[in-house]
Amino acid sequence: MIATERLFADRERLAWHLASDVCSALRRLIAEKGEATLAVSGGSTPTLFFEKLSAMGIPWGQVTVTLVDERQVPEDSARSNARLVKAHLLKDQAATARFVPLYDNPDAGRIAQLDVVVLGMGNDGHTASFFPGGDTLARALDPAGTEKIVAISAPGAGEPRLTFTLPMLLKASHILLHIEGPEKRATLDRALSEGPVEDMPVRAVLRGAAPVTLYWCR
Repeated sequence: MIATERLFADRERLAWHLASDVCSALRRLIAEKGEATLAVSGGSTPTLFFEKLSAMGIPWGQVTVTLVDERQVPEDSARSNARLVKAHLLKDQAATARFVPLYDNPDAGRIAQLDVVVLGMGNDGHTASFFPGGDTLARALDPAGTEKIVAISAPGAGEPRLTFTLPMLLKASHILLHIEGPEKRATLDRALSEGPVEDMPVRAVLRGAAPVTLYWCR
């Protein structure tokens, strides 16, 4: 459920406020338990947010950064989310964070808890790699499932992908949904209306009991 909406006039303000809020959340978690895990999304939308967050004063040595989902491609591919994160987030102050990629990395399955999750959303209503028509979508969305990560292929996904499952995402203490532009807002409005989860899988997150904070700009 969307518990809070944070609306901004432009991308610059959104990116700064999102980075500031993630910074505050990570600092609190580190103060409470000595460490924190941040899971971020790929694509072009979060790059400005990554740039802002990388410069913030967080005890980055106590932060694990991972991906919400990933294409099954090597890191030298322009399509790699890991490559994107390394270029735009894991630098400056954030260079000392521990990074756990998903592709070809058994350590990803050993992550016990995601603390702060920053999701995106596509115009087809997918989030993470929960794509309409995905061959393992039911497994990925199973609220009683015990898998942490599943492989998934779908017509709209391009390459085969890996994604953290719905239960892993919904256990996070902070779930943030970052979208930009009127088209994505119209997609979100459709997702918030009646309809099957399978048609717009972001509904699985929006209809969950865990509170979601929306960040949107025009």
